[in-house]
Amino acid sequence: MTTRGTGAAWESAVEAHLHACGLRTLERNFTCRLGEIDLIMADNDCTVFVEVRFRRDAAHGDGVASVGAAKREKLLRAAQVWLLAHPRRATQACRFDVVGCSGTPQQPQFDWIRHAFEVN
Repeated sequence: MTTRGTGAAWESAVEAHLHACGLRTLERNFTCRLGEIDLIMADNDCTVFVEVRFRRDAAHGDGVASVGAAKREKLLRAAQVWLLAHPRRATQACRFDVVGCSGTPQQPQFDWIRHAFEVN
């Protein structure tokens, strides 16, 4: 399976898991010139920007640990672009979650970090 195919499989698995937890999908794979957001979901009135991270080999750290300062900045900028296009959502609360994945998409294990990082 290609890297893109692997990523899509994990994004689908995470999306299904978050649906089961009560979130609903607003958009998948939002892309702009400033960055990309894997999943944009609603948790009641809160907009949730979700970064899905899979690491095949734990020797390089887990998926959650792989979201460094540069990636957080790209997520923030992409979220700002998305919120500008969705002004009703821009007036509501939002947060950034990271879901680290392991196992297989068919038998996944998730490490869901809500409010994974703060933005200023």
